[in-house]
Amino acid sequence: MMMNLGFDPIWFGVIITLFMEMSLITPPVGMNVFVLSGVARDVPMAVIFRGILPFFLAMVVCLVLLILAPQISLFLPGTMSR
Repeated sequence: MMMNLGFDPIWFGVIITLFMEMSLITPPVGMNVFVLSGVARDVPMAVIFRGILPFFLAMVVCLVLLILAPQISLFLPGTMSR
């Protein structure tokens, strides 16, 4: 369906993967945060969520760059011979 709309499947896969990574560190699901909280029981959940903020912001910047310039995610696959 995405190919019919004119999107590159590799680019779309990279975007979906980035969105899935972002969902694993943000509430309400935040599975990675809950796992980290279970491992480091002496660290409060609020400290863990503050700790993931720089990573989340980096992912948002990455996402914006990939949406504005899809060639970034298509450069390396474009160099491979088919």
